[in-house]
Amino acid sequence: MTPEMQNIAAILRAGAASAMGIEEIIQQEISDWKRDPLRKLMLIGEQYYGLDHDVLKHKRMTIGEGGIPIEAIHLANNKLPHGFVRKLVDQKVGYLLSKPLSIQTENISYEDLLKDFFSKSFLRLLQSVGREAINKGKAWVHVYYNPEGVLSLKRIPSEECIPLWRDAAHTELDALIRVYEVEVYEGKMKKTIKKIEFWDTTGVYRYVLDGVGMSPDIEAGDRGTHFTFVEGDNELPMNWQRVPFVCFKYHEDELPLVKFVQALVDDYDRKKSDNSNNLDDLPNSIYVIKNYDGQDLGEFRRNLSVFRAVKVMDDGGVDTLSLDIDTEAYKTHQDMNRKDIYEFGRGVDTQSDKFGNSPSGIALKFLYQDLDLDANDIETEFQASLEQLRWFIDTHLANSGLGDYSGETVDFILNRDILINEMDTITNAKNSVGVISDETIVANHPWVTNTQDEMKRLESDRKKAFEDEAYMNQLNGTTA
Repeated sequence: MTPEMQNIAAILRAGAASAMGIEEIIQQEISDWKRDPLRKLMLIGEQYYGLDHDVLKHKRMTIGEGGIPIEAIHLANNKLPHGFVRKLVDQKVGYLLSKPLSIQTENISYEDLLKDFFSKSFLRLLQSVGREAINKGKAWVHVYYNPEGVLSLKRIPSEECIPLWRDAAHTELDALIRVYEVEVYEGKMKKTIKKIEFWDTTGVYRYVLDGVGMSPDIEAGDRGTHFTFVEGDNELPMNWQRVPFVCFKYHEDELPLVKFVQALVDDYDRKKSDNSNNLDDLPNSIYVIKNYDGQDLGEFRRNLSVFRAVKVMDDGGVDTLSLDIDTEAYKTHQDMNRKDIYEFGRGVDTQSDKFGNSPSGIALKFLYQDLDLDANDIETEFQASLEQLRWFIDTHLANSGLGDYSGETVDFILNRDILINEMDTITNAKNSVGVISDETIVANHPWVTNTQDEMKRLESDRKKAFEDEAYMNQLNGTTA
């Protein structure tokens, strides 16, 4: 991307002269984005998550007349995709994003407002964003007001978004181009049209892209603001001071998971499919024919499959050559492939023999080490994105008259769904009594889902036990 293109929004706002108009720049950006290897990786990541692997396009070829390759339709062609990418993605999302988000701030009223916003529906959105980010390198969340005036969030497919960053680290968004397709009816015919939106801090420009070029989107409105403030009968168009899109990255390099495991998964798929083909083809073996009384090999195969017999002449005969499969070499290669997939995909192979021996807490931490490393990177990026999202929430609260909380400090904690050895954890909790606080012990107990509720129950139990003891002492004193 050229420096001129990086400063599109700045050029527009300053009204500076440019060799290229805004529509030409947008078209150039879209053209570049279509050829961008990162966009191709996004689409591959989505395909592999849906088990649409390259092995499904495989054809078994042979040499025909004149040395021309032709498809060998008479041979088995099993196509066996394996859902390693889907499992790794779901494993990371389940490990890091399956539990509710923890919000820590000293301002209790502010904490309550944030908890109302980060509800269960937000957790579902966050999991969807997590899958998108891991599959495509990054995910985009659009901040908007719904028709009821409620501040809302919506995930936008990453391949539709072309960011124009203000900085090389990709932390400040200058503008964003969104390209997407919609289906419309023209008379009785349904057709697909391509729409374009250009978002910056001055609002949004809308276009329709056809075979001729770009034209203003008259139906949706060629120009608009980010939202409209309604007070009584008055409507006031307004814009955020920031572009209303937040980027959630998988890693700092914005590369998807499939980048690191696709070749290994493809090899695993091919070897498994080839082995299945060999098993299907083996019963036919290779036939050695002597003095065959027939016209061609096709007739020979037909007689053998239909009549289980073949006619030969004089001292003719039919022998077979067996094709032996090196099972041990195949198994060793696939085992190495599987280990590499989980190694470089930073996941946990739940079929590992180590899981069958009731591993201790230390052993489990070792097994989850790679997954933890990946989760640490994701958590760092997501916490930065949540902080950007918080700016929109704080601005909304201030505009709504609910208070200015922009100066407050907030920590967003992603609670991991960690596999533990309960016996070890409970024993360690008992041994920690008197060493650390009761609240910390309760928070780390494997059976506790809500620390504050459990602390209230404990306090209630202690109070009841004290009252029961006092009552018994009273009875004993009366009896004596």
